[in-house]
Amino acid sequence: MLKSEAKYHLGQVLRHRKHPFRGVVFDVDAMFSNTEDWYDAIPEDSRPSRDQPFYHLLAENDQSYYVAYVSEQNLVPDDTGEPVEHPDLSELFGEFEDGRYPLQFQLN
Repeated sequence: MLKSEAKYHLGQVLRHRKHPFRGVVFDVDAMFSNTEDWYDAIPEDSRPSRDQPFYHLLAENDQSYYVAYVSEQNLVPDDTGEPVEHPDLSELFGEFEDGRYPLQFQLN
């Protein structure tokens, strides 16, 4: 049985190792749980392993806001200390404090 433990947590601000975007974790899959089409669209030479945590991020770059799905190996903590400006943040999280966003809703 595969045991996968997430390195990052809900409300944490992360950035992508290779691509210029950052975001806030709002959900985590213990291992890949997206579509085969999504996975196959990634160039084979940079395709991440499926057996690691994958993170759902409220993401932003210089041009837009969006939801990103990223493997743990491609994420690092964001050390800018700056808040993320994604318009959907207030639906899930409280105000940015101490480099993170506190959960603002009840988990089941």
